Amino acid sequence: MRFSLPKNIPSVFVLAFLLSAGFNGAFAQVPEAPDTLQPPPVNEELFQQRIESLAEEAEEELDYSELIEELEVFLRNPINLNFASADDLRRLFFLNDIQINNLLNHISMFGRLLSIYELQSVEGFDLETIQLLQPYVTVAEERFRRHFRLDDMLREGNSQFFLRYQQLLEEQRGFSPIDPEELEANPNARYLGSPFRLYSRYRFTYYNNISIGMTAEKDPGEEFFRGTQPNGFDYYSGHVYVRDFGRLRAAVVGDFQVQFGQGLTLWSGLAFGKSGEAVDVKKNGLGLRPYTSVDENNFMRGTGVTVGFGDFELTGFFSSKGRDANVLEMDTVTGEALVITSLQQTGLHRTPRELENKNAVHESVYGGHLAWKRNNLSLGATAYRMELGAEFQRNLSFYNQFDFNDRTNTNFGFDYNYISRNFNFFGEAAMSENGGYAFLNGVMMSLDPRLSLALLHRKFSKDYQSLFAAAFSENTRVVNEDGLYLGINARLSQQWRISAYADHFSFPWMKFRTYLPSKGYEYLVQVNYRPSRGTEMYARYRIKNKPLNSQDPDMMRHLEDVVRQNYRFHISYPISPSFTLRNRIELVDFRFGERKEKGYAIYQDVIYRSLSSPLAVTLRYALFDTDGFDSRIYVYENDVLYAFSFPFYADRGSRAYVLVRYRLSRNIDLYARLAQTWYSNRDSSGSGLDLIEGNTRTEIKAQMRIRF
Repeated sequence: MRFSLPKNIPSVFVLAFLLSAGFNGAFAQVPEAPDTLQPPPVNEELFQQRIESLAEEAEEELDYSELIEELEVFLRNPINLNFASADDLRRLFFLNDIQINNLLNHISMFGRLLSIYELQSVEGFDLETIQLLQPYVTVAEERFRRHFRLDDMLREGNSQFFLRYQQLLEEQRGFSPIDPEELEANPNARYLGSPFRLYSRYRFTYYNNISIGMTAEKDPGEEFFRGTQPNGFDYYSGHVYVRDFGRLRAAVVGDFQVQFGQGLTLWSGLAFGKSGEAVDVKKNGLGLRPYTSVDENNFMRGTGVTVGFGDFELTGFFSSKGRDANVLEMDTVTGEALVITSLQQTGLHRTPRELENKNAVHESVYGGHLAWKRNNLSLGATAYRMELGAEFQRNLSFYNQFDFNDRTNTNFGFDYNYISRNFNFFGEAAMSENGGYAFLNGVMMSLDPRLSLALLHRKFSKDYQSLFAAAFSENTRVVNEDGLYLGINARLSQQWRISAYADHFSFPWMKFRTYLPSKGYEYLVQVNYRPSRGTEMYARYRIKNKPLNSQDPDMMRHLEDVVRQNYRFHISYPISPSFTLRNRIELVDFRFGERKEKGYAIYQDVIYRSLSSPLAVTLRYALFDTDGFDSRIYVYENDVLYAFSFPFYADRGSRAYVLVRYRLSRNIDLYARLAQTWYSNRDSSGSGLDLIEGNTRTEIKAQMRIRF
């Protein structure tokens, strides 16, 4: 395959683009420290596996930047393990509560750590975990005293400014020429704005205590400084956040997230369930957190405060913002929505119809959380009320008749977390205003330094209602599910590790495309082998059965098994201090009743990164061949800093990309990415206004980061 650029793009522009931008390195999402710090190198392959394992279960492109954004703060201001609290360590998402508790107990019994290598004597800290942890922590005898004077904050604080440009080079139908009379007759036949995406962000941080930020984004097709967007960007987000000021544990004004318990009652922001890290099933609710993502709906806007009194911690918050919604009935005088049929999630406002949905309904959320923590036990209670500014009237059918369909809702929840030696018990119970309930209980066990287990049970009633729940589940929503999960992680030696899980689930009531109660299962086995430092390989097998309605309309209604099997082999190995190769092959077997699909994807990565060079490059060439959409294969791709790409490969063709970073100076990084998919068995891609006539799909992306 070769890159073929559309004829309407001047070659001089492409040349200037490639010369004036650059890439983040072997793993673009791994945060980088200022040159003067010279931290231990990040184990990029392990880090990428963790991120990819979390992301692939979602099987969609989401904004995962919040997963690594705080890690970059810790990279510049490492956590001192000798004085870190459990809450500090929970912000490093690859540590679990058993590891954290063992570390704190070790320091309590034997005194402060003398070196980070002493972690090898702490139960649960294997070499892989220490390598992941090392760049973000330090070991010092004295506690660093921070002064919250303005001159200190200005001198020692860190600021970052991002500007990112992104565009598909092929013309989509929504941007193609159209006869003015035809457009007047159908105003939604074309997008209103330009085809590029623009992202801008500024953030100031003072150690881990203060964060001030502003984010803005324009999606492709949205207008920019004209028409319906005279103020520029379609989406703006900002926050001021402080933490650890004596009794004031946290406070935020602007956009924020709220995360408590296991996500049954209240959890905004990203949340993950099953992954290749089979034992990591417990969520760590961090309470109030600043919001820096570009998801235009899944956040709070207002204010929140957390204060501590001895063993008690009290959080209160209030949020008031507009939500995108489909309007059924509107007040002709005030223009306010009276009745809505659904809440939108896309955040896209490209046509007059989509603009009618923008902030169509007002949403208010207010509530709080009371926590009691002593030694290894913590208990919490959550309550909040949600109010919409219009009546919510879904298009109800027999399968969704118990879904939320009102103007207000109140939710209550109780959560607990208890650690006894190497056992971590956790769970949550929740209830909605209509009497629906949800329960989740689990235990993580470290039975031996080489063996860990996790057991989790959940039960969600068919009428549990919460628009802000995001718990461990097979469904995308916390409703209508019973399930039992068992995960195991066994380290056979320093080189060999096995992870596996089994999840059995059932749905007592009907679902979309499943008009009978159903049940299914999912199994995963992964074997990792590390023969030497820098070389990592693993083999994975995954099978999932989740029945759907029969495809034969002439037969009596019944369910048929939908079985998907994935086989994967992955290897990453250095061939020199500056070059690393990465290879993967993945096979898929999909069966839905009598219908069968198969497919494969294979890729080769070449990664160049040298500490002595300001230039870093990653190249990929991939081949794929699947029988259709159902046999699609999701593949993680490297991207510019704070951007994530997780596309699926379907049909037949190839995909390639080049990713470059150039460090212009100590404080300025330039990034660029050029990616193209070529199809050998189709003459178009996309649908509707996103339709591209042709067998290629090419995307450019350029980003600048300035630190000061």
